[in-house]
Amino acid sequence: MKICVVTPVFALSGVPLAQTRFARSLARAGHEVDLLIGQVNSGYSLPDISNVNVNVLGCRRVAFMLPPLVSYLKRNDVDVIFSAEDHLNALVTIAALLAGSKAKISGSCRVTPFDTYSNIFFTKRWILKQLSKFVMRRADALTCVSKDMVDQYRQVFKDPPHTCVYNIVDDGDSRERIVEAVDHPWLLDKTGPVLVAAGRLAPWKGFADLINAMSILSVAKFPAKLLILGDGPLRSELQALIERRGVGKTVDLVGYVENPLKYFARSDVFVLSSLVEGLPNVLVEAMMCGCTPVATDCPTGPREVLQHGKFGYLVPVGDSIAIAKAIEQALASPVEKVLLDEAIRPFEEGVVIKRHFEILGLNE
Repeated sequence: MKICVVTPVFALSGVPLAQTRFARSLARAGHEVDLLIGQVNSGYSLPDISNVNVNVLGCRRVAFMLPPLVSYLKRNDVDVIFSAEDHLNALVTIAALLAGSKAKISGSCRVTPFDTYSNIFFTKRWILKQLSKFVMRRADALTCVSKDMVDQYRQVFKDPPHTCVYNIVDDGDSRERIVEAVDHPWLLDKTGPVLVAAGRLAPWKGFADLINAMSILSVAKFPAKLLILGDGPLRSELQALIERRGVGKTVDLVGYVENPLKYFARSDVFVLSSLVEGLPNVLVEAMMCGCTPVATDCPTGPREVLQHGKFGYLVPVGDSIAIAKAIEQALASPVEKVLLDEAIRPFEEGVVIKRHFEILGLNE
């Protein structure tokens, strides 16, 4: 089957990473796969993606992807197009109509519709809402990365066709990356438990709450160290908070790392302190690597992934005291591997691909 996977940018996190994994998994399943990328983000270089035809369109904005997408669909007899993010889903649908393509279209929604759409006439978000109604009529499938997000779409639209399909997190390539060597001294010579967190150093990730939780543990003489993987606009602000709280010896802002999985595999507890998520793939990745999870009960995803606390520890959003207490509990009573394996099963590549094809009425 000829399949096209589309993403606006290439990066090693978020939607671009999920789409790259999806393309690779489809190719591994025996399909002919083209991965169309709007642009490669600064600081990244494309890896070798086995058996996937990668085409970088060189478009700085999603809107600029329309002409090359139309041209591509006219030249190629594509059976299925998989896109992600509402604005790109709309663009892909328009491109397919302009090109006269009969390809089945599956669009994945990745963020809350409350932040995507508006009822204020003629604003950008209102226009996108009208386009999305059009997409709902043309697309063969519209999916969300969490069940809670499906419910949100039902609040924004009347009888939307959205259904839940998770991202692929557990695939062969990720499993190989788990065993790569690390060089951080806290992991090379562990003298106590190591916690890990990961994500863009941005307000919605709640890292200030996590640093405050570490200061609470420090006052209680609780022996734990924290690695925060990632970079972003709040780096200097968070570093200043670390110094003010006196946890410079137990909290390290590691910066961007190409392979966080190898850090997860050698840590004891993964902490997600977010204020909001779509569905946090990084939480599932950490569980795949054997970390006991502590996560804020933010919208959307953590409660769903952890099954209301069956597979990890849920805490209120923004509550540093609760985060500190949950970390202590997680270290005292880690989640058993058999439960972590059960939790990540819906995110295995074979399970996810089968679900997508069932929705589209196709055979794998």
